[in-house]
Amino acid sequence: MTAISGSTMRIYLLAGVATTKGYFDECRNQLDRIFRADGREPIIHVLHPYGDVSRNLYRQIVEVGTDLTNRMSIGRIGGRAAFQQVKETMQGEDEPMLFIGHSGGGAAAYQAGKMLYQQRLNRNFRIVQVGSPRIPIHPELRDKVCFFHSVDKEGKLSDPISRIGTWGGWSAGDTAVPRWNRYKYSPSIVEGIPLIGGHAHYFSHQTPYVDQDSVCNLDKTINRVRNWLLQSWS
Repeated sequence: MTAISGSTMRIYLLAGVATTKGYFDECRNQLDRIFRADGREPIIHVLHPYGDVSRNLYRQIVEVGTDLTNRMSIGRIGGRAAFQQVKETMQGEDEPMLFIGHSGGGAAAYQAGKMLYQQRLNRNFRIVQVGSPRIPIHPELRDKVCFFHSVDKEGKLSDPISRIGTWGGWSAGDTAVPRWNRYKYSPSIVEGIPLIGGHAHYFSHQTPYVDQDSVCNLDKTINRVRNWLLQSWS
């Protein structure tokens, strides 16, 4: 991570719906170890932009829906909640910031980052969406966003949440007839990770979420995140 200026890195872990308070505990510990090994001081915050598992599930799902579109002038409930918490904790416009959002938290992370960018509060950030619904990414932010989803043994997408939403849009084709491009507003990287289990298990680190090579889901997810950061922030 030496290409990033400064010695600190502010990291926000954003949960989706019905998430327990300790869901990111081991992920947080591993990120702390990795960044310190790279000579950086991580400051890690865990956000629940839709509330935790104790809050009404239906209301949380409805609120995620407000973050899946860029057309609403009001709404973006989770994104705005995350944005406010980020504003209260960030230190400056040049501070490196990393958002890692799981499930609906990935949508909230994007909306919060977009608000930071549009209001010129901070543009030195990256957003990682993990097992998230698809939300159209603004072209100016495309290189700041990546998207990871789980795949099965055949390499096919195995997380149904990652099928929700769209990145599609109409593009000019070789003829006068426009064609539908399903990746027109996608993140810069869309990549599958071969995981054991389902949507809730990207950050699982114990049996049975360990493969035959003794690599757990959490290691696979964090390694993909780290590799992308090394390329993106270089």
